[in-house]
Amino acid sequence: MSTGYRELADILRAAINRGDYLPGATLPKQEELAAAHGVNINTVRKAVAVLEAEGLVTPVRRKGTVVRERPVMKRLGAERYAKSKWKFGLVAFAADREASGREWKAGDQTNTVRKTTADEEIAEALGIEPGSDVYERVRLVKDGGNPTHTLTSYYRPEHVDGTPLVDPTPGPAGRGGGFAVLTMQGFEPDAITETVSARMPTPDEAETLNLPAGEPVVVLKRRTVTKDGVPIEFARGVHAASRFAWTYNFPIPD
Repeated sequence: MSTGYRELADILRAAINRGDYLPGATLPKQEELAAAHGVNINTVRKAVAVLEAEGLVTPVRRKGTVVRERPVMKRLGAERYAKSKWKFGLVAFAADREASGREWKAGDQTNTVRKTTADEEIAEALGIEPGSDVYERVRLVKDGGNPTHTLTSYYRPEHVDGTPLVDPTPGPAGRGGGFAVLTMQGFEPDAITETVSARMPTPDEAETLNLPAGEPVVVLKRRTVTKDGVPIEFARGVHAASRFAWTYNFPIPD
């Protein structure tokens, strides 16, 4: 049976997964692949395009087709929000880093803070009217200089006015981050609802996260409330799909 582009993609994918081509390595030139597998250049191009769409390889100008680095980091579930962590200064993204055996520094997170108005989703999550004022806190998080995700949180002004949460200084909002700040304001986080979905990135997201062609993003929506049910934060996160393994540990309900 002759080798089609899908079969060639299977062969090359298996070679990458086997370690024949390590992360950062360049695949043989397309002419060499064509000769080695008895196919034409067009078949090779289509096979490489399949691997590109899967996020396994990326074209690099003047270098060729390079196997992507895939340093997957653990993204903890409920454990990343443990009070024993943020009450003693460890913010959620840093908890992920420590669980993954990676170093982190405050400068790995940038901040942009502004006052804006709540859209319908934000308003419903925070229990306010659409168009009400909210603080928007946008963070871009990097690992070793590479963007991993963005996280945008929204707060009711009466909860955070005059606190480190509205300070645009890069890094977490003080020891323990935003949850510690909210606790000091009398709004201790007690319960979180997270909704996770996947889609292809917008052009702006692809540029911000430095995504190769074909890589999807994982979208997180998080709503945090106090023990009394007061909504104190709504957040939207956009994560590069290849950068995280999402881990959840929980007791099985009765």
